[in-house]
Amino acid sequence: MTKAAQAQTEQALRVQLAACYRIFDMLGWTEMIYNHITLRIPGPEQHFLINPFGLYFNEVTASNLVKIDINGNILQDSEYPINPAGFTLHSAIHKQIPDAHCIMHTHTTAGCAVACADSGLSPDNFYSAQLYDRVAYHDFEGITLHAEEAPRLGQSIGNKPAVILRNHGLLSWGITLPMAFATLWTLQRACEIQVMGAALGPTRIISRQIQQKCSAEALQFDPRHGAGDDIFTALIRQIDRRDPSYKN
Repeated sequence: MTKAAQAQTEQALRVQLAACYRIFDMLGWTEMIYNHITLRIPGPEQHFLINPFGLYFNEVTASNLVKIDINGNILQDSEYPINPAGFTLHSAIHKQIPDAHCIMHTHTTAGCAVACADSGLSPDNFYSAQLYDRVAYHDFEGITLHAEEAPRLGQSIGNKPAVILRNHGLLSWGITLPMAFATLWTLQRACEIQVMGAALGPTRIISRQIQQKCSAEALQFDPRHGAGDDIFTALIRQIDRRDPSYKN
């Protein structure tokens, strides 16, 4: 890839990632100035884009995204720092899972509630059934500042793209940003329904056979069927109507 082509690709990814931060804000998947979405820039170097620390998600733009290396070193002039605790978690996954080009992490109320539940995600709704054999769990070890947690995190995740960080929150990864988004959206919806349903008493568990069928037929995770591109494109249209300044 020529330098000009690489610069063009990076710019397109900057716009896509900035749009995703605005989509998270629109959906209410925010936690003040915390949480992150990271996206790898194609090329021989392991370079990534991450949000500038200190800004709300609705302030993120293509130009103020920060380019960093796999160790979190800033590679360009930026008036903003990055959150070391945030990238430690992402870096560990980027290093250990070659296909994890995009990683998303949230602390939504429903996601945190399920992460704190001893039983974890319940196989009792339309969305959790689609995640059969796609969900991993990682035990809480405190604030993610320490590199020594990385091997244990990688072992916990394996090849599963949806991750429940016990006592912490939700995480997803994918070979593309829309694929990671499709996984996280499904996991978030499953958690929301589980939390709301808990007020009604015992729920009807879906059989393993039906879960397997639902997961196999969940085409939104399949690259041959767009892997989330359609819904992500539709959401970008909503953001464009609200505030297209993310492209700046």
